[in-house]
Amino acid sequence: MLNDSPGESENMLDNYQRNINYLRVSVTDRCNLRCRYCMPEEGVGDLGHYRILSLEDLARLIKISTAVGIRKVRFTGGEPLVRKNIGQLVRYTSQVAGINDIAITTNGILYPDMAQELKEAGLKRVNISLDTMSEVKYRFITRRGDLKDAWRAIFKALELEMHPVKINTVIIRDFNDNEIMDFVRLAYDYPLHLRFIEFMPIGDLHYWKKERMISIDEVKSQIEREYELKPDKTIKGNGPAKSYRITGGQGSIGFIAPMSNHFCSECNRIRMTADGKLRGCLYDKREIDLKTAMQAGASDQELEKLFREAIAMKPARHFMNGGWGNKNQRKMFQIGG
Repeated sequence: MLNDSPGESENMLDNYQRNINYLRVSVTDRCNLRCRYCMPEEGVGDLGHYRILSLEDLARLIKISTAVGIRKVRFTGGEPLVRKNIGQLVRYTSQVAGINDIAITTNGILYPDMAQELKEAGLKRVNISLDTMSEVKYRFITRRGDLKDAWRAIFKALELEMHPVKINTVIIRDFNDNEIMDFVRLAYDYPLHLRFIEFMPIGDLHYWKKERMISIDEVKSQIEREYELKPDKTIKGNGPAKSYRITGGQGSIGFIAPMSNHFCSECNRIRMTADGKLRGCLYDKREIDLKTAMQAGASDQELEKLFREAIAMKPARHFMNGGWGNKNQRKMFQIGG
């Protein structure tokens, strides 16, 4: 079924002439860690089997999305690897005509034991979240993780040549800002692609404080005192990152500045939640309900129309600098990081 060609595909431009070709799919809001800036210490209640989209529903929606120009899919969470049979979903997606890039963002804890299966299923790339190289600080920020598991994931991805292997690092003042150059050295010594991300108020959890945010300009300036950086737009799956090769090194450095220099004018993505809602923007609370439509027997053409509606209501920019907002009840782990 999934090998069938989608309907007449096109480049889908939103109201601000952005080409929307990237779908981020949250497959669960559960996680095996409890990162302080992302999830409450007690975790979240299980949505339950019947409230989340089945693998078959997800595959159907991904296939339909290609009719409106989606070409890239990234699976997120929560932690996507806690979703049962995630490898099967990757396989379903790899069989969809029109999808040419399948990636996953993970904390890496479960990845090493699943890595070969995921690659054989069709996974092309992996991003691993790592905010510190200190075992003590890793346990503090994740509340329960072991750093050695994240390292195993990184080097397993390199072993399997899942290039470019990316590391996502949220820079937080007075937590890991003294490790910036250690991360750069990692990208210098190995073919890894470090992406420094500004700290965002993703849900107004207690750990967020404005004074903990460090601008990317400050980070980049510190790095350039020791390393020569050359702009590089060739790194696959670049998305919002401004990427640079490190002269003489094996890897690269990327900078993602959603707070100090928002990249909304270049945003090419929409997001689908585990319970079947479409969002045009991480910050924007408006959602299109796909799951209810599917339960009511919506046809592929009717669901395609809902994708078009979500793209049409994608805002020009976010306003996250003013905080998450009381009306925006979902947090990052419920939308898909």
